[in-house]
Amino acid sequence: MAAAHGVGPNLFVEETDWYNEILLGAVVPGDWWRGMPHPMRSWLRNTVGGFLLYFVTGFLWCFVIYYWKRHAYIPKDSIPSIEAMKKQIIVASKAMVVYCALPVVSEHMIESGWTRCYFHVSEVGWPMYFVYLALYLIFVEFGIYWMHRELHDIKPLYKYLHATHHIYNKENTLSPFAGLAFHPIDGVLQAVPHVFALFFVPAHFRTHTALMFLEVIWTSNIHDCIHGKVWPVMGAGYHTIHHTTYRHNYGHYTVWMDWMFGTLREPEDILKKD
Repeated sequence: MAAAHGVGPNLFVEETDWYNEILLGAVVPGDWWRGMPHPMRSWLRNTVGGFLLYFVTGFLWCFVIYYWKRHAYIPKDSIPSIEAMKKQIIVASKAMVVYCALPVVSEHMIESGWTRCYFHVSEVGWPMYFVYLALYLIFVEFGIYWMHRELHDIKPLYKYLHATHHIYNKENTLSPFAGLAFHPIDGVLQAVPHVFALFFVPAHFRTHTALMFLEVIWTSNIHDCIHGKVWPVMGAGYHTIHHTTYRHNYGHYTVWMDWMFGTLREPEDILKKD
């Protein structure tokens, strides 16, 4: 896509080098990292950025919902213990270094001109930018739904990978820190649709990069057990049901895939039964 519009892959390399300079130059002491190969610099930038997003989002959100506004959102008996959150942080921290290799692979393929990524919105125009973005999000939603569902349906995958995440199966064991508390291979598999989409759908590079890292914020949000009631968003009310029934609400951003494939369960249905 980039080559077809006269934009060489080197423009993508310059962009990722700029990201490296901004983040690593600001938070990593010294300049030793500048001598690292480009992919290693990008991995280090992704890892530092991933940890910053994870901890800033997690601590701020926990402060708001468990302390500042604790009576507004979470019943007292549903607040997870400090010990539970510590364990989630440990699991996520061990996996983070693996998670952050996936964007490096994605960037390498883009920089090499193997994907349909484009650099400037002007290459396709704003109307097509939004059309392609919608197609990208639909592809990712479909891919994550089926990847997540198969991680449950294929027993060895569940036993050796996804069960790590599902030890958090009650409201008082779920927290924003559980959002990245996966077996590292499980976490990568569920993010892979973002990369596969690049081969089928023209994608704006900066938008793709932003969506990859916004996953950190999104997964924190859907593990806070607060039902936001914003249709058709697959918010925490739906995802909490997934953690308690194991057979419903596999979707990521929206309820549409679960609705289409018969696995949707509404939070209101649970409340009626209670």
